[in-house]
Amino acid sequence: MPSSQTANFVKVTSLVILTVQNALLGLSMRYSRTREGPMFIASTVVVMTEVLKLMASLFLVYCEHDDFKSWRQALCHRVTVIKMDTIKVLVPSLVYVIQNNLLYISASHLDATTYQITYQLRILTTSLFSVLMLKRKLLPSQWAALVLLVLGVAIAQLSSCSEAPKQSNMSHAQNRFIGFSAVLVASFLSGFAGIVVEMILKCSDISIWMRNVQLTFLSFPLALLMCLISDWNKVVRLGWFYGYDYFIAYLIVLQAAGGMLSFLVVKHSDNILKGFATSLAIVISGLASVFLFNFRMTVLLITGAMMVIGSILLYSKPAKVEKGPVRFREIENI
Repeated sequence: MPSSQTANFVKVTSLVILTVQNALLGLSMRYSRTREGPMFIASTVVVMTEVLKLMASLFLVYCEHDDFKSWRQALCHRVTVIKMDTIKVLVPSLVYVIQNNLLYISASHLDATTYQITYQLRILTTSLFSVLMLKRKLLPSQWAALVLLVLGVAIAQLSSCSEAPKQSNMSHAQNRFIGFSAVLVASFLSGFAGIVVEMILKCSDISIWMRNVQLTFLSFPLALLMCLISDWNKVVRLGWFYGYDYFIAYLIVLQAAGGMLSFLVVKHSDNILKGFATSLAIVISGLASVFLFNFRMTVLLITGAMMVIGSILLYSKPAKVEKGPVRFREIENI
């Protein structure tokens, strides 16, 4: 296949994967927290997701080596011998664990469409952290897109203020304030961690899968510790796999795949593809929510969604963004 056709194929494939993963994850998390049956312990799912990502990363690193011995030596050297290199990813490891737990809280209190729209605030936080930490310069159109994004999210939230809280499969009514607060903090953490990971990935020449091994090597015990601290009584009383079934297994695989995919996107970022994928994911989530959750679309919500989609496309429009000096060495101070 000619190189140009190959490039187009990769772009189209990436667009499809990003779109499907973004849309399915929001819908699946929402469904898992509202369906009938025993409610699983969300923090255990976060732990199992980290376990799966670690196993997948170890396998991909193994594929980069000729034999088991060289694979084991490379892991020992990178993870344990060069300790400071591993400690670099301690900050994003902790941040991602907290973020993933917050996303399950927001999925318990927000419908899939509102969750998807609000979570796009991570574009705002990522941009602000890139300006502060990487000294990047945004174009006037990008600043305008960020303002449009905030307004769109605000309008989407106003659309549901007059609705009474609905009862989910939780022991309490849905609280939109809790859901919005959780996804707002998650967006802030996502922006910060994303920039730190970008600095780590682009200031070194090791493979992204080895970096992911380092990340999950630390995030797994952190997720386990957070789970035991927050849900120890539930785990002891109900068991680790309480409420698990094939759908939860699918959800773990889906979330782990998204984490692995995000590493590829950060390493080989394409703003236009990411913008289109996110926009289409919002549309798909909205349409699917109408049929799956009897969700009622309002004029304000549709207006807010269109503003968010427009802001994403406007932000992604520049093919080349002017950048100031990127000081990747600053990661040593974290």
